[in-house]
Amino acid sequence: MKLKVLENTTALIKKKKINMNIADRLVKILEENGVKHIFGHPGEQILPFYKALQGSKIQHILMRHEQAAIHACDAYSRSSSNLGVCVSTAGPGAMNLTMGLATAFKDNVPILVITGDNSIDIRNEDHFQSIAISKIFKNITFKSFNPKSVKELLNDFYIAIQILNKNPKGPVHINLSKDLLTCSDISIKKPKYDPVFNYDNLNKALDLIKKSKKPLIIAGSGIKYSNSIREFRNLVYEKNIPIVNTYPAKGIISEFDEHNLGLLGIRGSKKSNYALKNSDMVIALGSKLSERTVQDLSFVEDKLIHVNIDEEKLKGKCKIHGNLAIFLKELNSLNLKFPNEWIDEINSVKDDFKIQGLDSHKLNPQIAIKNILNCSNDSLIINDAGTHTTWTTIMSKISENSQLIFSGSFAPMGYGIPGAIGSSIGNPSKDIVLIVGDGGFQMNIQELATISNYKLPIKICLINNNELGIIRQYEEDIYNMEKYQVDLDNPDFIDISNSYGISSEKVNSIKNLKVALKNAFRVKKPYFIEIMVESENIPLPK
Repeated sequence: MKLKVLENTTALIKKKKINMNIADRLVKILEENGVKHIFGHPGEQILPFYKALQGSKIQHILMRHEQAAIHACDAYSRSSSNLGVCVSTAGPGAMNLTMGLATAFKDNVPILVITGDNSIDIRNEDHFQSIAISKIFKNITFKSFNPKSVKELLNDFYIAIQILNKNPKGPVHINLSKDLLTCSDISIKKPKYDPVFNYDNLNKALDLIKKSKKPLIIAGSGIKYSNSIREFRNLVYEKNIPIVNTYPAKGIISEFDEHNLGLLGIRGSKKSNYALKNSDMVIALGSKLSERTVQDLSFVEDKLIHVNIDEEKLKGKCKIHGNLAIFLKELNSLNLKFPNEWIDEINSVKDDFKIQGLDSHKLNPQIAIKNILNCSNDSLIINDAGTHTTWTTIMSKISENSQLIFSGSFAPMGYGIPGAIGSSIGNPSKDIVLIVGDGGFQMNIQELATISNYKLPIKICLINNNELGIIRQYEEDIYNMEKYQVDLDNPDFIDISNSYGISSEKVNSIKNLKVALKNAFRVKKPYFIEIMVESENIPLPK
């Protein structure tokens, strides 16, 4: 869908002497900061912003639900180098953002969230659609602005953008009253935001690394958000340091490379766990070191160097609160290269984990996902939440960062379809493959309309076992109960897909699946494959 691009706002003002209001100014600020897309859903209190957006070079992506808008914005930010922005109206529109805000907050995804609100004079009254938005958002954003004057609004908006550029710790929210948006523009001195960091332990960390014999890097998603992937890769190759990666950092170094030992944590490989245990210096970069990454920090704290832009996340005895780019520059400047013995020692460890069921002649989830991955090549792969995410994670090897996108540590169902939309908008030259279960698929199924409307070439692979598989497994294996409230009486997904104008196939054999996948990748348009699989348990972490 192409929007009509008008002359820029400044030229319009000069030629036609149009008075710019605050909404016009905000859109201009976004344009100046390289914003290309905004995901949203309009409503009464945010309409002045939409009026300004109408004449902008920024393309608005109309989602069918605000939760989907923010999930799409989140995946857009994770999968591209562009700033993700989403917008909603007041009250119910804003409240529908909470799931996506919490998801971005838990995974430290830097996005700008804009909400409309009632006029200042009626905010504190029990007025139609009034609610204390910023108070609610306070615990699921890294900063929530609630300006009450035009000057304060402009100042906060500039600061919000700078926070996301200079201190990208997670989502930033700004609440915009309808009356302020329609005020005439004013001139203010552009505020300057300079985050305060602490590099006191930098030299100590460099000395510890120089003395190390068996260093190990834990790579987190902060490497991407600090725009340091190239510097990080130079460090790994030039200094010859092995790495393990967290879930969001899969592919930060190709998982086919000998330096990359794979995932660390509850799904960690035998090699990665061996390396963590036997290293003499652990360098954690841009990771919050959650319990899913390092279950017991006590045995690594004494040998841990932790670098993070978020001071609250820092752990261990050598903490560096600062930008990874600065730390990597200093570390790369060291005349240092570790011998091959340490990497050879780690790689001598044999991983005895074997995925069961891949030799079956019946179509089970792992065989279905293996075939999807085999066809995906350099496609971006999007997951929802559920058993399919586990199978995809343990079966995939990723060569590039952001090639596998999923909803991380908050893990809401319903992320998959909007996540695929955001990834496709942010990466128009890439094939997008959505692997999703029948439970999560129905939580944002309305966004098939968005996929169809924008003709996004997303390959939707629905793994349908007619149940909430992982919950059924927990009921039986952990709680020793008969399955309860997990069977899904699903609709005809093919009819639904067709009604949105999306080509579709239903398969129930390995042979038919292979044919359907070839058909899907042959065309540059949306394609839906419903894959009927047998119920199968995932391997639980030991």
